[in-house]
Amino acid sequence: MSGARAVVTGGASGIGAAVVSRLRSRRAAVAVLDLVPPPDGAADLTVSCDIADEHAVDAGMKEVRDTLGGIDVAVLNAGVGGFGPLLDMPLEDWDRVMAVNLRGTYLCLRAVGRLMVDAGRGGSVVAVTSVSGFLADRMMSHYSVSKAAVAQLVRVAARELGPFGIRVNAVAPGTTDTPLLASTGRLPGYRERVAERAALGGVGTPSGVAEAVEALLTLDWVTGQVLAADGGVSLWSPIDPAESLEGGAVRTPRSG
Repeated sequence: MSGARAVVTGGASGIGAAVVSRLRSRRAAVAVLDLVPPPDGAADLTVSCDIADEHAVDAGMKEVRDTLGGIDVAVLNAGVGGFGPLLDMPLEDWDRVMAVNLRGTYLCLRAVGRLMVDAGRGGSVVAVTSVSGFLADRMMSHYSVSKAAVAQLVRVAARELGPFGIRVNAVAPGTTDTPLLASTGRLPGYRERVAERAALGGVGTPSGVAEAVEALLTLDWVTGQVLAADGGVSLWSPIDPAESLEGGAVRTPRSG
């Protein structure tokens, strides 16, 4: 990544901030597109941008290109969440999540893709989606659908942009310890329940997701893939055949 020119959307906090920090530690020049500015000195360039605004995105990406001298890698991380029952969700809540998570990701991918194609040097794009995009989480229909759509957008974009040497992949985090998680007002004990269901135990960290993002940015022969960076939460099943065993224990060669 040394010498690479990168742009990260939603890079002021949480996963985005961890990605920015990781890329800069690899000596990449990093620009942040976000409505909220990152701390002073956290990025090489900050552009205030509403990613649901077509003209703001196009102008913002061009500013990044002109300032950094090009864009080699892009991390499309900006997103919003929320909760609400499917049948009673206010339409404005649905539209808000779709506008940022799906429309915004598409606009950023389109803008950076055009610049990469015009430059003729190829590139690498990683979108941040979610394991909610392939799990049926209740009370999160707008979020889950938006993230599932982003995963499909990544696959289609990988096919269309591949001939130009541009790779497009996605990282799908599980529950991650970010300001977004803290702001959702989840009930006490939620983190503990997540930790119990994660094959590796615990709750994800922004730095752990950033590590997965960096890996996909640098794998030259990988495109159109969605990597779950969730500690194995998505492996959990509410109906576990092992529970039918005596005592509910899973026997292994070491346990007898």
